[in-house]
Amino acid sequence: MGAVTVQPPPRPAGQPDHTWHASSARVGLTIFFISGMLMSFLGAVLPAWGYHLKDQHFQVGWYFLALGLGLVGSYPASRQLLAKRDIRVVVTAGCILASIGLLVLAMAAPPASWGWRLAGVATLGVSAGVLNASGFRAISRIYEHDPASTVNMAGALFGLGCLITALAVWGAFYIYSAGSLVLLFAVGAAFAAGLYSRANFAAPPMAIERPVGQVVRELKSPGAVLFTLILFFQFGNEWTLAGWLPVFLVQRVGLSPDRAILLLALFWLALLLGRVTAQGVLPHVGHGRLLVGSVSASLLGCLILLTTNNYFGCWVGTLLAGLGFSTVYPLVVEKIGHRFPDYHPGFYNGLLSFGIGGGLMLPWLVGLASSWWGIGVVVAVPSVGIVMVFVLLSLLWLETRLAGNR
Repeated sequence: MGAVTVQPPPRPAGQPDHTWHASSARVGLTIFFISGMLMSFLGAVLPAWGYHLKDQHFQVGWYFLALGLGLVGSYPASRQLLAKRDIRVVVTAGCILASIGLLVLAMAAPPASWGWRLAGVATLGVSAGVLNASGFRAISRIYEHDPASTVNMAGALFGLGCLITALAVWGAFYIYSAGSLVLLFAVGAAFAAGLYSRANFAAPPMAIERPVGQVVRELKSPGAVLFTLILFFQFGNEWTLAGWLPVFLVQRVGLSPDRAILLLALFWLALLLGRVTAQGVLPHVGHGRLLVGSVSASLLGCLILLTTNNYFGCWVGTLLAGLGFSTVYPLVVEKIGHRFPDYHPGFYNGLLSFGIGGGLMLPWLVGLASSWWGIGVVVAVPSVGIVMVFVLLSLLWLETRLAGNR
């Protein structure tokens, strides 16, 4: 069958071309907010499902694996769909899919079989992958002008979505049942689908055609491999702590579930504020010094979480861990535009999808390991991952310098 030609949406009459593209990009950036809400939903809802009272860590680990597999598995289909359909159609489909997944989770709240919840979580992963691909396609125009700032803005809105999810679950924890709470999110996703179905997106720029062999060689280059490994460990650290933090704080420290979820919101807030601040600080602070400071802060935060037995210690440890994690992503993003300047944003969506999806293997492995060695593994594993990120990012800087010399 021949390729399907997609007609770009009409520009509103009387609206200048540059204003049209900027308006379209702003709508596109909001897609990452929805994606953040979906990706962070699992970590916030686990106490509502009662997993803070059970030692069923094995089940929780499989939830994270299903989320990651759904995210990675959606990448090829999303690319094909975006090649044949308008962005508006794909975004709307992603939101509808998210609503369906949340409806499944609402109906499968305990004591229903956990296999149904596994299917619902996998559906959320697929929907988040579709939305991420659509979001990167929608911001292509402004990405051409300032890659680092655009990706950082998308990351900030993603983090804001994670924060809002934690705060919403915290505020409604003792008001609604688990099924009713998830149902509210399903209604919100359906409402978002209705809004996006009316939106118009500017046509993305034509991607530069490259020989397949050249693309494969560059994807296998040391720089691309290091990018993916850094994202794997960094997102693995973040999602392990964010996904397991409420369960860890209840079982290890003895906090109430609502306080534990509030500290999860603090973690997302620290990540968000740290990344926004780091974007302005990067041009004025040595990157090596910033990296050492972030690694030290995150390691100290994890150590405090492992040893504390009170609420104040949990606050300090969570805050330090979140702030320490927050600067690594901007350091990596700054290198992306310089290392691969000619690639379409879809290339980075691929790296992010496989990085985040692969990183969700760590929360899965933590679920298996904590069944044997206890809930402390939840913080011990990110502590090792922090050191790996430090080593890999140092190697990336060395590889970039050598590539520049060549």
